[in-house]
Amino acid sequence: MAEIALIVAAASLAVLVWLALGFARLRSSLKDPVAAVAPLLEEKHRAMLTDLHIGLTQQGDRLGRHLTDSSERLSAKIDQRLDQIAGKVDERLDEGFKQTNETFVNVMQRLATIDEAQKKIETLTGSVVNLQELLGDKRSRGAFGEVQLEALVRNVLPPAAFELQFTLSNGMRVDCALRLPPPTGLVTVDSKFPLENYHRMFDREADQVERALAQKQFKADIRKHVDDIARKYIVAGETSDGAVMFVPAEAVFAEIHAYHPEVVEYAIGRRVWIVSPTTLMAVLNTARAVLKDVETRRHIHIIQEELGKLGVDFQRFDERMKKLAEHIRQAHQDAEDVQVSSRKISQRFQQIEAAEIEEKPSANVVRLEPDRK
Repeated sequence: MAEIALIVAAASLAVLVWLALGFARLRSSLKDPVAAVAPLLEEKHRAMLTDLHIGLTQQGDRLGRHLTDSSERLSAKIDQRLDQIAGKVDERLDEGFKQTNETFVNVMQRLATIDEAQKKIETLTGSVVNLQELLGDKRSRGAFGEVQLEALVRNVLPPAAFELQFTLSNGMRVDCALRLPPPTGLVTVDSKFPLENYHRMFDREADQVERALAQKQFKADIRKHVDDIARKYIVAGETSDGAVMFVPAEAVFAEIHAYHPEVVEYAIGRRVWIVSPTTLMAVLNTARAVLKDVETRRHIHIIQEELGKLGVDFQRFDERMKKLAEHIRQAHQDAEDVQVSSRKISQRFQQIEAAEIEEKPSANVVRLEPDRK
């Protein structure tokens, strides 16, 4: 076994020595060709670098031209797109300016309307203040009621049916007297209504106690005014058994009837009728209808006489119409007879033209014979 190991070791050593010698010979043989090939490799390397540089330069030129073309196309597209966007923006701006202008015009019109309404409100406010001042003064309030009463009466009744500022036999002067037919007779109308406490009832600066006191005093004022009207303007044998108290404001009239019914009942008991402009208009229209009916009945005999004359005229008209109808009938008959004669004559002329008349021999006609000598 030891001998075999020695043999193997010796063989291995011999192989290693042979390999080392072979490698040394190979290395010495390769050293000379590499030194000879190096210049060729360097030259080829330079050529390859030159070709590579030329290729890269050409590729760079192509890329530059391509980039230039792409840049120009992109610039053209961008310019076109920008033009489109600018056109749309201009269009939108024009529409926006137009809408803004229309909106501005509408706003100015609305502002003008609001300004005009504000002026009207200010005028109305001044008128309301003036009206409150007017109604606050007793003499002015009386004049306001008289003017309104006069306007209503003149618009509805004929002049003979009323008289303003009429003086009664007891020396009292009433604002208006309505002349109605019996049994109503003369109806007096007063237009001076107390409104001082009514305004205090709705005064915002007054407290609840003051308003309650004003309401109580308002009722007392109405009762006193009713008593004054009944005492001054209802005269037995001269006027009717009742008088009219004209309230020149619908709000006051509604306040009385809605919240003070006991005052209304008291006035009815005293034969004083409380009216507003609306209800007075209804009363005046009723009075006008009564006056018209009385006037019609007063002239009924004239109407009957005229109707009688109209009846005679109609009878005469009927007789003349009958005669005219007879003449028309006779004329129609004569026209038919003339038409028959005309038709016969026409037929005769047609027969003559067609030579349809039969020839008849006559005793007076001599026939001529030809000479036969």
